[in-house]
Amino acid sequence: MPADKPEVVLLGPPKPVIVRGLEAACTLYKAAEAKDRDAFIAEHAQVRAIACSDTAYKIPGELMARFPKLQIVASFGVGYDHMDAKWAAAHNIILTNTAGVLTEEVADTSLGLLLCTVREFPQAERYLRAGKWTERAYPLSKASLRDRTVGMVGMGAIGQAIARRLDAMKVPVVYHTRKKRGELPYRHYPSLLDMARDVDVLLVIVPGGAATAKMIDAKVLEALGLDGILINMARGSVVDEPALIKALKDRRIMAAGLDVFANEPDVPAELMAMDNVVLWPHVGSGSVHTREKMDQLVVDNILAWAAGKPPLTPVPETLFTSWGA
Repeated sequence: MPADKPEVVLLGPPKPVIVRGLEAACTLYKAAEAKDRDAFIAEHAQVRAIACSDTAYKIPGELMARFPKLQIVASFGVGYDHMDAKWAAAHNIILTNTAGVLTEEVADTSLGLLLCTVREFPQAERYLRAGKWTERAYPLSKASLRDRTVGMVGMGAIGQAIARRLDAMKVPVVYHTRKKRGELPYRHYPSLLDMARDVDVLLVIVPGGAATAKMIDAKVLEALGLDGILINMARGSVVDEPALIKALKDRRIMAAGLDVFANEPDVPAELMAMDNVVLWPHVGSGSVHTREKMDQLVVDNILAWAAGKPPLTPVPETLFTSWGA
């Protein structure tokens, strides 16, 4: 690396932690301040590093190709389906995410969404605020966690953190992944359909992308059954949203709790109108504490690159060997 400050392009909103951290050690160019995006990219095409502060900012191969010397894209967020990892790997570009620092927060949120959906807590609060409690007590919730088994769709770090919480609550846990995790004490289902038939709750916590697109489809929902509850903490793309809407309308499943949607922030009117759905605006890791830690990890990955050190949290597809020339 040259002795002077390395140059970095920032894509997405100029979040304070990221801006302060990078400006202290780098020359930072903020795309958000550019009037002409194409002209901005052309002006800074020789930079070797990109920081991305928001997963809403898409980084396809065509964009990375416009930076011919690019070595690293350090992005905010644990999910990285907004970046073309296959293209990056083929062109020796390291992609990093902010895995690890949000695990416990998302696990906490997942439990909150599960409890709210099963026990109808948001509906009960709306009932109270509408003044209906003075007329009669809120009806008993149709569901409880006391007689349910949770089937985890995905069992990475966040899935395991959720499972630990369910263990403490004495709620049985099983899981579906492509490969069995031999070190885990839970029953593994090679077949998602088989697990859906055997459980009462599906809690989805897998990465987005082509490999998981619409894996929760009409067949899975049918297998989950009339008393089934779906909780999606993954990506909206993982669930076939029209199939879910139909299953809920037809009461083919009991309820759903959704923190993510297919076309965020647009939520289908059919879901908004349903009384057996809990809807949250993608708040999985949404605390000041955790988001600042995620922002700092974006900075730390860039600073590691600037010092010629290995990235802290590279995504699996882009394995690090060296930074090259």
